[in-house]
Amino acid sequence: MSRVIRAALFQTAWTGDKESMIQVHEQAARDAAAQGAQVLCFQELFYGPYFCQVQDKAFYEYAERIPEGPTVGRFQSLARELGIVLVLPMYEEEQPGVLYNTAAVIDADGSYLGKYRKTHIPQVQGFWEKFYFRPGNSGWPVFDTAVGRIGVYICYDRHFPEGWRALGLAGAEIVFNPSATSRGLSRYLWQLEQPAAAVANEYFVGAINRVGVEELGDNDFYGTTYFVDPEAQFVGEVASDKETELVVRDLDLAKLREVRDRWQFYRDRAPGAYTPLTAP
Repeated sequence: MSRVIRAALFQTAWTGDKESMIQVHEQAARDAAAQGAQVLCFQELFYGPYFCQVQDKAFYEYAERIPEGPTVGRFQSLARELGIVLVLPMYEEEQPGVLYNTAAVIDADGSYLGKYRKTHIPQVQGFWEKFYFRPGNSGWPVFDTAVGRIGVYICYDRHFPEGWRALGLAGAEIVFNPSATSRGLSRYLWQLEQPAAAVANEYFVGAINRVGVEELGDNDFYGTTYFVDPEAQFVGEVASDKETELVVRDLDLAKLREVRDRWQFYRDRAPGAYTPLTAP
């Protein structure tokens, strides 16, 4: 039996300031809801530039408490008004000096469901994330929302298969991967890793990437946001590699049972054999 939900992803360029960036995303939520979307995920660190291109403590000011800060509250009201589930990738301050790359999840009635903190933190040229973030300590939560069970994995996390599997074992039906990834070395992985994760773990993946070159560096964020199903098929067209775009697609979650009954990957796992994988 079909079980279709309408899901959305939003890729955009940096506007130049936090307030206008928030307003752009508020309008995107309204546009998504007008198209019938029931769930929407924004890009990594959605209300700011990708400041990790430099190491500057001035950007600590972008961090907010979650959920007590103003941005979560603002989008809780919007989610309640529109009746839409929202995934908000943000900069989180747990306390002064304790900062995380985090995604807050808000249900369609405006209730705050919880957060995921990015687990794997890079520290390479143009991606100086250890200057800004502690490694996440949230595990891999799955959230029961109005549209089903959703998980979040953030950008660099996608290179590590263990979290993808943990989300599947916890019952995720859709996993969102908000990112800030640029042209160059990792571009070939963008349309390889996430479809492979969708197949291996038998769920839908929504992959979101920002667009454009920002004033902090020469990282050229290439968009190409997409949804992929558990057979590694793109759901509709892949988004532009240069332009702001709202991607709205229908996902039939009934496909998960069909694929899992066919392949039985979860039945045939051998967790007792994997102990060496957890060795440092």
